[in-house]
Amino acid sequence: MKITSLEPARCLPVPDAGFGALRTERGNLPLESVDVDAAITGLIAGVEVTQGFRNPYDVALEATYVFPLPDRAAVTGFRMEADDRVVEGVLKERGQARADYDRALREGRRAAIAEEDRPDVFTIRVGNILPGERVSVRLSMSQPLPYEDGAATFRFPLVVAPRYIPGGPIDGPAAGDGTAPDTDAVPDASRISPPVLLPGFPNPVRLSLAATVDAAGLELRELASSLHVTEEEGGADGKRTVRLRPGERLDRDFVLRLSFDASTALLLDGRGTFALTVLPPPLQAARTPRDVVLLLDRSGSMGGWKMVCARRAAARIVDTLTAQDRFAVLTFDSVVEEAFEGLVEASDRNRYRAVEHLARVDARGGTEMLEPLRRAIALLDGRAEGRERVVVLVTDGQVGNEDQILEQAGGALSAMRVHTVGIDRAVNAGFLGRLAGLGAGRCELVESEDRLDAAMDHIHRRIGAPLVTDLALKDLDVEPDTVTHLGSIFPGVPLRAYGRYREGSSVTVRGLTSQGPWEERVDGVTVDNPALRAVWARAHLRELEDRYAMGEHDLEERIVRTSLEYGVLCRFTAYVAVDTRQVAGEGPRHRVIQPVEPPSGWEMPQPPGMGAFGANVMLAAAPASPSGMRVPQPGLGVQAEQRGFFAGGPGGGPAAPSPRPVAPAGRGVFGGPAAGRPGWGRGGRAAGGRLESVRPQLRAELDRLAAMPAPDLLYLADLGTRLRALAAYLGGNEELERLAEELAAAERPGADAQALHERAVQVLTALTGSAAAPPAPGAGPDDGPRPRGPFWKRG
Repeated sequence: MKITSLEPARCLPVPDAGFGALRTERGNLPLESVDVDAAITGLIAGVEVTQGFRNPYDVALEATYVFPLPDRAAVTGFRMEADDRVVEGVLKERGQARADYDRALREGRRAAIAEEDRPDVFTIRVGNILPGERVSVRLSMSQPLPYEDGAATFRFPLVVAPRYIPGGPIDGPAAGDGTAPDTDAVPDASRISPPVLLPGFPNPVRLSLAATVDAAGLELRELASSLHVTEEEGGADGKRTVRLRPGERLDRDFVLRLSFDASTALLLDGRGTFALTVLPPPLQAARTPRDVVLLLDRSGSMGGWKMVCARRAAARIVDTLTAQDRFAVLTFDSVVEEAFEGLVEASDRNRYRAVEHLARVDARGGTEMLEPLRRAIALLDGRAEGRERVVVLVTDGQVGNEDQILEQAGGALSAMRVHTVGIDRAVNAGFLGRLAGLGAGRCELVESEDRLDAAMDHIHRRIGAPLVTDLALKDLDVEPDTVTHLGSIFPGVPLRAYGRYREGSSVTVRGLTSQGPWEERVDGVTVDNPALRAVWARAHLRELEDRYAMGEHDLEERIVRTSLEYGVLCRFTAYVAVDTRQVAGEGPRHRVIQPVEPPSGWEMPQPPGMGAFGANVMLAAAPASPSGMRVPQPGLGVQAEQRGFFAGGPGGGPAAPSPRPVAPAGRGVFGGPAAGRPGWGRGGRAAGGRLESVRPQLRAELDRLAAMPAPDLLYLADLGTRLRALAAYLGGNEELERLAEELAAAERPGADAQALHERAVQVLTALTGSAAAPPAPGAGPDDGPRPRGPFWKRG
């Protein structure tokens, strides 16, 4: 499909179809449906997710979908169904699984692969879908439910929000098909940045979600969904089922709260795995003097209701301080600002000054999170004995450099208490939970303004000292280094721990309170629940992966071994399903990455100076890339806006063109390079209009051309629009403008794909100063760029 206006009036929905059936000039996008079926028993949910794909093209298709899953869910099964054939997926080391998948596609066989790119971001590719054919893939998983203040929460994310990508672009083929360039800080950025649809399209993907609740003998007081309209029905067996009403969109988390009274328990699965729950003891927490550093994210993605909530949350945290405490307030986007210098006493005057400062904070810039964390560590480093060191981070967590942050700040943060407050309807819960876990703190998620008061009550109680610290287990013969992080016990929050044991039928939990030593004995109950083993394995793998990210790279072999032994997906393994039947004569001729919905509650950037989130949005209409290549960027800024991609301009019509395109400078971005719009990044024209400033992008274009199995007219036409925008960014470049004009012919009947491809290679080779042109499509890889290491070893 060529790039064309995607005004809703010109993109009519297919009857009885969702976003996956949005009509375009070449057909429909591949994802038709997402079905989520959850069975909740006590504090564990078993979930099956089925994604339905259809090939609307007249050639074999490979479809890619980047989507979220709960960060603590253990994926234990994968299945592909097509043409009355069912293929069970096999869990393998990730490199081997990818090789098996690629080989199957080359041999004309159907195949699917499921990979983890973050604890809560996954990618599925389905290849060799025949014209008109439907293929479904199913993921099976087990998920523990957090329990606080008398309620468990089933949270199921439905969209991957754009994430800020810091660092400079790196050479070599892209790791994925997304819109953001891979950078030295996020070497797999192109795998976590799917293109984003403009809001306003009439029908979403057909979404079905049902959660059946069995309270396991407990009195279930209430079921409440905070972000969706639901229907509830009860069964004769006493179970209750909550369903989404038809027409809901994949643009925000599904959050279901279940109110019931939990109890202290030790569950043994009879196969060496235990799950421990200990309710908080009826004690009063001591008010230890604290040194508190409050970090408030004011980046562009925090605009609108999120900024209002963040300011209120931060002010409420300041109100929890007492005269014996000291504190500092730092707000950050691309820069860090302090309310006052260093730590100050939490006097009435200083707390008033802090609240005044917070009231003036608005959303702007990018999410440079590492620097404020470093400043917090410096402020709290080496402070006086007898004072608790506390970091409180208020943010939506939408960053892509999680591993870089853990590597450079995780060790120091683990010696402090870290609390995180996540504010978003599609929050990066996985990362915020990882940070809080490092610092034995709490992670509180706020998905709406309506939830803020209740969440602030929780935060108010937990920002103080925990009830019990220095936890340890005795009497149960546990296997060394298998018990998940015990942390501390906070008011209203039970201790939840999993581990492996050799023998024993009870456990004694020991710790320290403000009044002295504390312990509680818990007798075990044997249950037949395979989910316990999977949930433990997932939690254990998460801790090992965090240690890997923080520099313990010798853990890789152990991570792979644990993943394969217990059948739980992790970032070093992948599920692959390969059909034995050959259905296509060659590999897929067309490739599409599924665009995702813009997150609910996000403020869309408006011209002039379109931001990088806008670049992500417009790339939803870009043509599919050749194999192993991301949907290209940058360069859609001016061209796309001139063709009416943005609705909501003056008078309700298309927005006016931006005076400058997306900047390809190596600055941080939300799914794309930084742009000149305040609130969505910093950038501008290349210094002096020098060609050197865009050479990394031109080399990337050469790499893409080299990776193409055959010249592709659609791709070449799109390349022309990107080169024209780069020329505009430079203030004019004759060679780029001339090549862009020549490539525009690719959209005309009778265009010579081979000649245009060779011309593009010739000009780009000259402009980049490459020693030799990349090999032509179909040629061997010997003269191509040196490959980078596996992106999943990014730690």
